[in-house]
Amino acid sequence: MIYAATIFLSSFLLFLVQPLIARLILPWFGGSAAVWTTCMLFFQALLLAGYGYAHLLEKKVPQGRLQPLIHTVLLAAALAMLPISPSDAWKPAGGDEPISRILLLLLSSVGLPYFLVASTSPLLQAWFARARPGENPYRLFAISNLASLIALVGYPFLFEPFLAAHEQVRVWSWLFVVFALLCAAVAWRTPRREMAVTREAGVPVEKQEISLWLALSATGSVLLLAVTNHLTQNVAAVPLLWLAPLTLYLLTFIIAFEGRNWYRPEYLWPLVLVSLGAMGWMLVDDDYHFNLAMQLGIFLPGLFLGCLFCHGELYRLRPAPQHLTKFYLIVSAGGALGGLLVAVVAPLAFDAYYELGVGMTALALLAALRYARLGRVQGLVSLALLMGITACAAYDGLHYHRDVRVSERGFYGVLRVKEYGSPGESSHLRRLVHGAIMHGEQYMSDDRRRFITTYYQETSGIGLAIKSRQPGPVHVGVIGLGTGTIAAYGRKGDVYRFYDIDPRVMKLAKEEFTFLADSPAKIELALGDARLTLEREPPQGFDVLAVDAFSSDAIPVHLITREALGIYLKHMKSDGIVAFHVSNRFLDLIPVVARIAKEQGAHAVLVRDDPDDDDDTLRSRSDWVLVSRDPAALKRPAIVQGGGEEAEDRPDWRTWTDDYSNLIQILK
Repeated sequence: MIYAATIFLSSFLLFLVQPLIARLILPWFGGSAAVWTTCMLFFQALLLAGYGYAHLLEKKVPQGRLQPLIHTVLLAAALAMLPISPSDAWKPAGGDEPISRILLLLLSSVGLPYFLVASTSPLLQAWFARARPGENPYRLFAISNLASLIALVGYPFLFEPFLAAHEQVRVWSWLFVVFALLCAAVAWRTPRREMAVTREAGVPVEKQEISLWLALSATGSVLLLAVTNHLTQNVAAVPLLWLAPLTLYLLTFIIAFEGRNWYRPEYLWPLVLVSLGAMGWMLVDDDYHFNLAMQLGIFLPGLFLGCLFCHGELYRLRPAPQHLTKFYLIVSAGGALGGLLVAVVAPLAFDAYYELGVGMTALALLAALRYARLGRVQGLVSLALLMGITACAAYDGLHYHRDVRVSERGFYGVLRVKEYGSPGESSHLRRLVHGAIMHGEQYMSDDRRRFITTYYQETSGIGLAIKSRQPGPVHVGVIGLGTGTIAAYGRKGDVYRFYDIDPRVMKLAKEEFTFLADSPAKIELALGDARLTLEREPPQGFDVLAVDAFSSDAIPVHLITREALGIYLKHMKSDGIVAFHVSNRFLDLIPVVARIAKEQGAHAVLVRDDPDDDDDTLRSRSDWVLVSRDPAALKRPAIVQGGGEEAEDRPDWRTWTDDYSNLIQILK
């Protein structure tokens, strides 16, 4: 059936373009997870615009030749914008406000094509209802979400591993051409209203129903983004972990709108309440906060059941087909509202990730309102749970600040300075934490504050690289400031230049830690994405360049490609060393660096620093890959005696470039 085929293809394109375009612009904004959240906000807003267009076209434009003519002209205009690819002119110069820039960039590059594929599902459902009166058009929404699910799961496993970015753009663009032809054909063959069999007039939609549509869809959207943020930022930075929540979210739409009465509130209500209680418990329990299996086992089923409740109730509240486009318009408005609250309002209003508690409270409130209809017992239990979830959310907000001296939230996530011990004690310690990842720590007592700690100890790869260049003056570059620990190696006559994309990191490193102030070396700070900054700078002549910027738990992909290493080497002395910090619990980045080094005519050695003494509180386990064009630079006594060994290359792995990377392949 042409209606189902067109909706399927449009929704497939809808969700295929989202990770594709996000991957293209991710390197320009530091590889931050917030880029994905901002992209989600854009896609939800444009989805709302597409649904609004579908509603206006169906309700306000005469159903003669004008409707198909308008839609065909827009499809032709979208074809003229192909292929979709963001212009280099949108690259930030450093210190720019990222959210508005990303939104404008997306609008200029993919705006109209995405707008049209976004409008297709409600518009073609309305046309289907006109062409096939008496049949259930809402089942086509289940087909739409099935296609979205296939695209979402297929991208990291089928498209990204086998196609370079420019090839992905080309495939998407050709599929859009096929979609445009199908959609234009449907537009012209759909009968006008007066040609279709007359339908019964639908019951007017009340304001209370519209409010429920909005609340249910917004709550589902907030839950999706809040659970994703919680798992990826607060628990574990596992690659592709964002995929599981979004997959479950789409699956609930498929189940709810399939039309076979799979959503049964009388059976689901105890499961929803139990899952809410379990999530509330996990929110306040310290023992399992970093237990990934437990967190996934509670929050993913909880998200699934919560969204199934929201979307199942939406289907139960669906209006007659004559109000179909209005219904989808309000539902998409709720989704966009949820995205706006999490992506824009929460970072401005909160200093940490509190939206999960807010979303759970909203879900408990809606469950209490809806399940009260099932009986007195259900209503009382739901009300009691609402009170409990509200208390858990409040406790989580207060508990989050335990041992926290400073907490700041912005585009690049939540930064906290945690403090242990009291001033004057030798154990007095401050630690910089980004989400769940520690980015350096310092003892604050006068006799210990110059100690080099964590991943940067003298036995680490970066420590050996710097020591191998001494005792002469050393010029060191560092991508990723953190607490500025590496500055502790500085001596009079040395120059240490730090690059960081987040102004809040620079502020905290200067105000809450003293590594920069205590260093006898000349300290320079450069704000902005390090790679873009280095592209614009004249050669720096570094003896050592540390690539230590972390997005979540790994170096951002754009800092570990063949082209990136080429940029670094232009800034190095002939025997200079580029030190990649590749410590990671989930990804094996060592062969990636070894391969890009080989292709740049350089050599690579691995330095593993694994403290044997469990009581050694200064050191953290670390892996560094040292790269140099001069093999003699990697054979200096400091590196050889420190355990440097040849870094493993995997000849069967494809080289990472700006156009290609494969996270699936390097999972441990």
